[in-house]
Amino acid sequence: MYTFYAFINRMKLIQRWNLMRSNIKEDLMQHSAAVAILGQALGIIRNCVFGGNADVDKIASLALYHDTAEVFSGDMPTPVKYYNNSIKGAYAEIETVINNRLLGSLPEQLRDSYSGYITPDSDSLEYKLMKVGDKLAAYVKCVEERQLGNREFEKAEAGFKEQLDGMREEYPELGYFLDNCMQGFSEPLDLL
Repeated sequence: MYTFYAFINRMKLIQRWNLMRSNIKEDLMQHSAAVAILGQALGIIRNCVFGGNADVDKIASLALYHDTAEVFSGDMPTPVKYYNNSIKGAYAEIETVINNRLLGSLPEQLRDSYSGYITPDSDSLEYKLMKVGDKLAAYVKCVEERQLGNREFEKAEAGFKEQLDGMREEYPELGYFLDNCMQGFSEPLDLL
């Protein structure tokens, strides 16, 4: 019996932002879809506006699997995961063990195809754009929560905004998105 797809299906059971009071609950599967949409959008903007050649479908696929280790570990809160280098290193080791287990839950003929998504090349442009999309998705979540009057996310929103603004030069597609598309996330449906 191969259990990979059953494990992946459990992403919908992993709640994110579990240390914060949320008006809108978000599970790992929802988050991965948001990262896929936003990361792919960044790739499309790079290609169409800035003359790039990112593989936009690869960005979306990487996003779908970027947090799959959390089906075993749960959503480790960022302040804990990155508290110090020892914890960060230990968590990276745990993720490696989990990712190997996930790949081992596939038929052998499929492992190489999925390996590039479960353990991707972190130096590739597509991976980097996916990670920018990951931060952008977190920022969007914070904006949505603040719009609903939830002050719990104010500090996180400011932190993500600062991080994203610091990435504008390296990723002009991000600046383009923030300047031209981000405001819509703060507007009610009648004004979209």
